[in-house]
Amino acid sequence: MSIQARAKEAKSASINLAALDSSVKNKALEAIAVMLEERKNEIIEANQEDYARSVKENLEGPLLKRLKFEDEKIAGVVDGIRSLIKLDDPVGQTKLATQLDEGLDLYRISCPIGVVGIIFESRPDALVQISTLCLKSGNSVLLKGGSEAAKTNRILADIISKASIEAGLPEGWIQLIETRADVNEMFKLSEDIDLLIPRGSNAFVKYIMDNSNIPVLGHADGVCHIYIHHDANKELVEPIVVDAKTQYVAACNTVETLLINEQAAPLYLPLIKEALELKNVELVGCEKTKAIIDIELATDADWQTEYVDYKLSIKVVSSLEEAITHINTYGSGHTDAILTESETDAKTFMTLVDAANVFWNCSTRFSDGFRYGFGAEVGISTSKIHARGPVGLDGLMIYKYKMIGNGQTVNDFATNKLSYKHTPLNKNCPL
Repeated sequence: MSIQARAKEAKSASINLAALDSSVKNKALEAIAVMLEERKNEIIEANQEDYARSVKENLEGPLLKRLKFEDEKIAGVVDGIRSLIKLDDPVGQTKLATQLDEGLDLYRISCPIGVVGIIFESRPDALVQISTLCLKSGNSVLLKGGSEAAKTNRILADIISKASIEAGLPEGWIQLIETRADVNEMFKLSEDIDLLIPRGSNAFVKYIMDNSNIPVLGHADGVCHIYIHHDANKELVEPIVVDAKTQYVAACNTVETLLINEQAAPLYLPLIKEALELKNVELVGCEKTKAIIDIELATDADWQTEYVDYKLSIKVVSSLEEAITHINTYGSGHTDAILTESETDAKTFMTLVDAANVFWNCSTRFSDGFRYGFGAEVGISTSKIHARGPVGLDGLMIYKYKMIGNGQTVNDFATNKLSYKHTPLNKNCPL
């Protein structure tokens, strides 16, 4: 089947999917969770074949880490699906209710976007998270995973499609795309695809924006920072920095640049160096950093690099303002954190840093849809459109306006027979 035919099938399915009762969608999610558990050995076997092939093809280390999909990750996505079942259905929620005049009521109601095209690499768990979020939010989905995970993606898509359709979902709501040619064709299908979500580099996101008329929700690089202020709590610094860098090094929310106030640098840098070297983290830094600890000199490129590997760049700064300026200059707008005992300085940092996620006294690794309680995420948006940060169910919704009248016409208001009241209503839409 051509990509054009697949997109039209997904579009047709999205109409029925948007109207499905919550119980049907939750039944389908549970069926997917059960089938993933039942076919776990098949999934692992396929993934091991993908991994072995990717090793031979010299796939980069961070991508290899993301590619692995075995017992722990399968259990994780199954837990994610079951937590998703417990969440309220985002479809049909009344977001605004206004009485224009007596007997003329206006409601803004949440509804699915329609058909979402998502392009990601190397992470089979992302396929499960994305498709189940789309299911719960009533959206059809076209998925393009990386070729390195081809066999794993095929079996996962087969499980999700079979389990969900048997549970009552419309055929064609999920489509797996495998060729690069199909992806390029997908960019042209603005009549059938409502939103594109690329998970990749800034250059990749820009390429799509330049080559498609479809709206793009960009999930770009994660150049994340931690700034250690002069009054940071000594007990917090080491565990937070180590966690943010090494808890799962291949994630987009790992810290890539550490900024440290010049007053705190002599105390903390030797401790940080010792702790991170125990985790085999390579450190590079500015001249001021090198004067305190023996590491390699950082280049200008380091400040804007997403390593997703065991490497960290360090810069000594003179003030909170310099740290904020550095982050807003070199950061990707993903996740940035400050370690300080000052609520005032934390507020300044969190107000002025231009990022989707800003944290105080905790690890950047918390920047995640599952940890936020969204069930999972389709990605972390660094865009400034309808969704920003971890994009969960709400980020896959749009809205429509419903008006309920009783014979009114605009002419009644134009001739002053009636007048607009615009009174807020404290009730849900009855339809």
